Amino acid sequence: MRVDHAIRTRLLISVSQRVIANAEELTALDRAIGDGDHGINMRRGFEAVLTDVETLSAKTLGDALKGVGTTLVMKVGGASGPLYGTLFMALGKSLTEEITREAVADAFGQAIEAVKLRGKSDVGHKTMLDVLAPVHAVICAGGDDLPARLRATAQAAAQSTIPMKAIRGRASFLGERSVGHMDPGARSSALIIDAVADVMEGTA
Repeated sequence: MRVDHAIRTRLLISVSQRVIANAEELTALDRAIGDGDHGINMRRGFEAVLTDVETLSAKTLGDALKGVGTTLVMKVGGASGPLYGTLFMALGKSLTEEITREAVADAFGQAIEAVKLRGKSDVGHKTMLDVLAPVHAVICAGGDDLPARLRATAQAAAQSTIPMKAIRGRASFLGERSVGHMDPGARSSALIIDAVADVMEGTA
């Protein structure tokens, strides 16, 4: 599949609008176990992406993704900026205009490892990784109805962080009190995957 200018534009707009539209939910989740600014910060970052969407989408896929990552690092505060910036920049280093499922799986796997290193965290620590890792497994497996399965997996994975005890990040300071709350980063990751799945269905 070739990711042309129109698809790049739809992808960036879809992801940005999805995060912005759910900023209040993300802030509410973060208010329960964090600083209460995840939604505000993510909205600021993706509003900046939207503002620059014409310039970004005119680039190659890899450079567009790296541009998104750079924007998020500069505009999103807290831990989320560096982590999401790392995710997008790592994806951009590996992906070209002509993508295959195998290429996306490889790039996504490398991006996850980069996020682990940047955040000094792993799957099971109640972070965005608890959504990214199951999504990666679905991409690797392939098969029919991939967008729908990616969406369902991401949503279920975000829900699965509710009973977890936070090991990393601000929420870890709460210890057992972090149990019973969805991780905001897991939720924002699920929103992004959901938006990407919408674009995938639209280009199938």
